[in-house]
Amino acid sequence: MNDSKDPLHGKTLEHIVTYLVEDLGWEELGERIKINCFNSSPSIKSSLTFLRKTPWARKKVEDLYIRRLGRRLF
Repeated sequence: MNDSKDPLHGKTLEHIVTYLVEDLGWEELGERIKINCFNSSPSIKSSLTFLRKTPWARKKVEDLYIRRLGRRLF
């Protein structure tokens, strides 16, 4: 039995980015997290490439995802 309390458990980076893009859109996402992959010709593929190589940016994306999930629960 797997009762992980981690909201990222079982979530791929692709799922997280796709969720945020559907929830906020590229423009809002780029305003909240100021990185070029969200502001200059954004795509899921280019964002994943950058985020996989850049731990600080990935952390910001994961933290935003957790905050957005928390808003949906209440």
